[in-house]
Amino acid sequence: MEDFLEFEQPIKDVEKKIEELKKFSEQMDVDLSGSIEELRKQLDLLKREIYNKLTPWQRVQLARNPGRPDTMDIIATFVEKFQELHGDRFFGDDPAIVCGTGIIGGHKVMFIGQRKGKNTKERLRCNFGSPHPEGYRKALRKMKLAEKFHLPVVCLINTPGAYPGIGAEERGQAHAIAENIFEMSRLRTPILCLVIGEGGSGGALGIGVGDRLAIMENAYFSVISPEGCAAILWKDSEKANRAAEVLKLTPKDLKGLGIFDDIVPEPLGGAHTNPAAAMETIKAYLTKTLTELKAIPIDKLVETRYQKYRHIGIFLEDQQAKVVMLPGKGVVESALPTPGEIAAAEMGEAQAVEEEEDVKPGKED
Repeated sequence: MEDFLEFEQPIKDVEKKIEELKKFSEQMDVDLSGSIEELRKQLDLLKREIYNKLTPWQRVQLARNPGRPDTMDIIATFVEKFQELHGDRFFGDDPAIVCGTGIIGGHKVMFIGQRKGKNTKERLRCNFGSPHPEGYRKALRKMKLAEKFHLPVVCLINTPGAYPGIGAEERGQAHAIAENIFEMSRLRTPILCLVIGEGGSGGALGIGVGDRLAIMENAYFSVISPEGCAAILWKDSEKANRAAEVLKLTPKDLKGLGIFDDIVPEPLGGAHTNPAAAMETIKAYLTKTLTELKAIPIDKLVETRYQKYRHIGIFLEDQQAKVVMLPGKGVVESALPTPGEIAAAEMGEAQAVEEEEDVKPGKED
C-alpha cells in the first residue's frame, strides 16, 4: 500500500518492519523466515481488527482512495467489445460520464459510469468526477437507446456530487438530474446500479435509479458529503467525522433502511489493496444479477422498480397510532408527532409566552 490513512498507521509500521527484516536477511545472508512469518501473522490479525471496526468516516476515506478500481478500470478489465458513445446533441460531451455498449458474462449491455480520472490532467478534464448537465443528458440519450434495442443498463456510480458551478446551473443541472430520475423510473429495460466509490447527492441519483441498487463494502451513498453537512450544521467542516455518523451513509446502514439491495464485498483493506480480486467479485455480481433481472417480465420489472422507490421513506398515520412504512419490515410504530400535534404545541408555546408577558411587573393594561 503506497498511501496510508491515519488509522492505517499501525499497519504501515508492521509492513515496514517486514521489509526491513527481508532486506537485512538478504544483505547479511541470515535466515529470518521465522520472524518474518510471525510478523505476517501479526499483520493479518491487525488488519482484521482495524478493517472490521471501521467508523463511517474511515469508510468514506477508503471510498475516496485514488487507487480504487474505477469505471474505466472495470471496463478495461472484463467488458468485451466496449464501444464508447459521445455527446448529448445539445451542448457537448462531458468526459465525467462515460457511456458505451459492451459485453459482460455473455450479456450485451449499455454501460454508463462516472469517471474521476487517474492523474492531474485527466482529473481536470473530468472535473474530478463531478458531471455537468450535458453528462446527464448524454446518459439519458444512451439509456433511451438501450431501451430501443432491449439492452440492460449498468450504471457505475462514483462522484462527490454534480458540478454546482454557474455554467452548469445556467444549462439546467437540476432539471437534467430530475429528468433522468423520472425517465429511469419507467425505462422499459433492466437497470442495475452499483456504487463503486463515492455516491454523492444528486450527482449519484442522476444515474442511480434501478431495479437493483448495490454498493461496494467500502463505498458510501449520501445526500451530502460529510464535510458539507458539517459546514452547514456546525459551521465547521472539520467535524466531518461527526457528520458521517449521523448521515447513515455506510452500506450496512443503507441496506438496513431498505434503500440498497446488495452489498458487494471487497478484499480486506479495500478494493485498492487487491484490484484483481475486487474485479472478479464485481464481474461475478454483475453477471449474476443481470441474469436474474433479464428473467423478469418487463411489465413486472418496471412496476416493481416504481413501487420500490415510492415506498422509500413513506410516512403513514391515523388517529389511533402513528406508524412508519419501512421496506422489507412493513408498518412499524413511530414516536413522531402528527402535524396537528406540532401545530397545537406551537400554539401552546405562543400562548404561554403571551401570558408570561401579561403578568410581568409594571406591564400596562
